[in-house]
Amino acid sequence: MTTATPDRTLAAAGLILVYAAVIGFTDNFVAVIAGEAGLWQFHFSRTVMAMVLLLALVPVFGLRLRPKSWPAVVARSAIHGLGILIYFGALAFLPVAIVAAGLFTAPIFVLLISWLVYGQRIGPFRITAVALGFLGVILVLGPSALSGASLAAVLPVAAGLMYAMGNIATRQWCAGESAETLLAGFFVALGVLGGLGMAVLWLLPLAVPEGADGFLLRGPVWPSGVFLWWTFVQAAGSLLGVGLMIRAYQIADAGRVSVLEYVILPASAFWTWAIWGDTLSLTAWAGMALIAAAGTLIALRARAEAVVREEGRAEA
Repeated sequence: MTTATPDRTLAAAGLILVYAAVIGFTDNFVAVIAGEAGLWQFHFSRTVMAMVLLLALVPVFGLRLRPKSWPAVVARSAIHGLGILIYFGALAFLPVAIVAAGLFTAPIFVLLISWLVYGQRIGPFRITAVALGFLGVILVLGPSALSGASLAAVLPVAAGLMYAMGNIATRQWCAGESAETLLAGFFVALGVLGGLGMAVLWLLPLAVPEGADGFLLRGPVWPSGVFLWWTFVQAAGSLLGVGLMIRAYQIADAGRVSVLEYVILPASAFWTWAIWGDTLSLTAWAGMALIAAAGTLIALRARAEAVVREEGRAEA
């Protein structure tokens, strides 16, 4: 059911900027984790750590974790969790460029679903912003994002579709839920999927390549200090970052917020340079400029619409 919650795009943009800065930092260490353990153990362990942190914050801030609508929260958590699981899993056998390009088709799916399912009007500004942002993504990722297409490459696009559905569900189904309720649901869904994967690979172990190449196929292993530390960093960072992202989707239109999420690419690129010393090409910088232009276009359009609404109320 569509909600009448007021749209606060500019506030959502601020939340997304902080979210991108945090997630861009923590995701740079997934490769370190992948060399130590498997995808399933990572998600299960991260969920345990994140939920311990979240439960510790409940009495301090008076948080409410119990859903108002169990079906809506469970459905939204399953969709979002499965999308993120597919995304991380695809990294095991596809280039990062193709996986990331597939996931960032989400804003396109958000607009299409909003139009076809919810009958929302899609104006030229939002269409232009999505086009600019996606072109920027391709330029940042480089030519490899457009090459190597195969049946396997459909998986990141499927992740983008499910991510888009989960983002729409955040506002359309779960606008009345607290951000911490949806955050808990997100982590629990990933934890359940991770636990199931660990159980299957423990009962039916497979031949596992060494290092990060075995990320998808590796069953439970004795965790090292490196794995525990960086998984904890991921848990704490995700708790903060995903919580901010969820709140952004609750207070603003999903089509606008999904375009603003493009900023996570330049944020990740910055941390990659700051941590590992990797530099960007001129083409990548041009892509980030287009990403910034897409976000700016959305924010300016939102401000103009807010002014028109306020003037209309004043005249009334």
